[in-house]
Parts: sequence; C-alpha cells; structure tokens
Amino acid sequence: MPLTPYLRGSVWWVKGWIEWNGRPVAGPYRKSTRATSETGAWDWIKEETELQLRKCLMGEERALRFVDAIELYKPTPKIARQLLPVLDEIGDRLLSEITGKLLKTLGPKLRPNASTDTWWREIVTPARAVINNAHELKGTPLLRVRRYDQFERNAQDRRRNRQSRIERVPGNREWIEAFCHAADPYNAAMARFMFETAARIDQAISIVPADLRPEERKVRIKAQKGHPACWVTVSTEMMAELLALPPKRPRNRRTGTIMAPRVFGYGSSTGYNTRWRTICRRAGIPYLSAHAAGRHGFFTELVVRQGVDPVTAAHAGRWSDPNLPMSIYAHPETDEAAIRARFRTDPVQTARSNDGNVLK
Repeated sequence: MPLTPYLRGSVWWVKGWIEWNGRPVAGPYRKSTRATSETGAWDWIKEETELQLRKCLMGEERALRFVDAIELYKPTPKIARQLLPVLDEIGDRLLSEITGKLLKTLGPKLRPNASTDTWWREIVTPARAVINNAHELKGTPLLRVRRYDQFERNAQDRRRNRQSRIERVPGNREWIEAFCHAADPYNAAMARFMFETAARIDQAISIVPADLRPEERKVRIKAQKGHPACWVTVSTEMMAELLALPPKRPRNRRTGTIMAPRVFGYGSSTGYNTRWRTICRRAGIPYLSAHAAGRHGFFTELVVRQGVDPVTAAHAGRWSDPNLPMSIYAHPETDEAAIRARFRTDPVQTARSNDGNVLK
C-alpha cells in the first residue's frame, strides 16, 4: 500500500510503503510527520518519497541532500542559527554536487559586508562540518575547502572599505598595573588572572568558588576551543587575591534570573566591556579587550619580553601547537626607527694588508 496520511490526535502520521514501478523500495512506515495539517503531511510524503527513490536509483551515499545531512547533524543553537541561511541557499543540493568553491561563493551572497574571516567562520566551517559528518555516517563524499587567501581577503576589505585582521595590542605589566590601580578588586583580579594564566574571558567569568583549590594553588578552567577542562597553578599572590573576593551572584540578562555565585561576578563573556572602558578612561590608558590584555599579553610577555622558549610558553597557555601562538599571539616590540637607523650606521671595516690577509 502506498504511503497514506492519517490523523492521530492533533498530528498527522503516515503508513504504508514507498513504491517504484509497483515494487516496494522502502517501508513499511508507521511514523509521525510532525505536521498538524494534512497538506503538511502530503509535503512530508513527497519529500520522503523523493529521497528514498534517489537512494534506490543512485545509492544512499549519492542521494543525500544538504538538508538531509543537517538531519544527521546535531548543531549547537549558535551553529544552527548560522546554518539557516545556508540551508535556504543550498538545502536541496545533493552533497555530491557541493564543492569547496561553491561554499566559498556563499559568503559574498549571504554576508556581503563581512570579512573573509567571518565568511569562513560562520558560513564555510559549519556547512563543511555538516557535510563531513554525513561522510562519516553515510559514506558521502568528503569535502575539503581551501581557505580564503590574502588576495581574496584584501579584495573584500577594499570592497567594504574596512580592514580585517587588525593588529592587536597585547597587554604588558605597565598596562596591567595601571588598570588594576584604577579598577575595583573584582576587575583587577580578573585582569591579573588572565594575564598570568592565558585564560579566555569565558573561562575566567565561569569560575565558581568550587573551582578553587587554595592548598594546591590551583584553579579549574572549563573546557573550551576543543581543549578539556584542566587545573592550572597560579601564584601565591594570585590565589590570595581570588580568595579575598566574596563571590557574587550575577543576573542573567536574558531571563532575569539570579545565577549561581561566581568568583569574578560576571554572568556573560561580554558583560565586562563597558566597565573595562570606564576603568581604562579613568587610568588614562588605551582600552584593551580581555583577550588582548590577557591571552595575547601572556604569550608576548613570556616569549618576546622574557625570552621563554615558545614550546614551554605554549604548554603553559594550553596551546597544543606552539606554531599557532607564535603566528597570532606573539607581537614584536622592536622600535622600527632603531632598525632603520642600523642602515645609516657605518659598519666597522676590517683592516687588511695588500695581499688580502687580515691585519692583527
């Protein structure tokens, strides 16, 4: 019997088989369409029939569309929002037809005023993850995508009249001390903590009293960016500063509910911005984000200013590959004018005899 919809409570279900030339190719079905109208149920039957016939005629690995691959994927709410415009654009495309070049062309169409880094992060990466998840589960083609190169990035920056990848200014000891002198105890401790441990802002604001082990001078930092949660050792002074802070219960800005007590008193990773700008104005120093002051400052302080080898610094900052922080988080601090002046200085001439030997 071909697929037939029937009402069960307030939701339409289907029963029967999907047939091709009088021969059943999929079924038997007895499942919900999740539709509350008969029209919606027939739409479900049409889509399911097309999918199963493609599987029958082409093989499952070549029959899946992007929209089918999303059904196999379990995105976070943030990734799901990023995938919605991509789904509208290529949802009906077969996975075998989607190429890296196609994904890269979605950026100018969906986010014309964004940078190539944003295109890569919010369009290409989540779409590629959906496709390669289907490859692991169903054997569909694996997709590799080449990153936008510097010529594509520069061309997009000219079109939108805005530069991307602006060089960050890392924090240093003088900035941290000036900031802490003008700040309240909570923000001062948080700035010092991130500068000392290379913790990300979301990791710092998530610390609760149970994450402190005073006897061992350890602080638990939550998992993030593919790295597991871990305990980091802090200085004696840092631990004393953390223990002196009475935990605060921040308010959730979206729901209005009172959250569990936190060491630094913030409930979100963006809540610090306004306060930090005020502190920087009061201290007479340029504003630095928590990421620039802490994580960038940490690596530059160790490698550039103190000469610690990059492997040791990367391990201390929880980078798995030292090449990454060397290319992003290490900022040169040489005076460019001093470098240019070297070319104006007469080099020391080595005295030689007529026969070319060096004179002693």
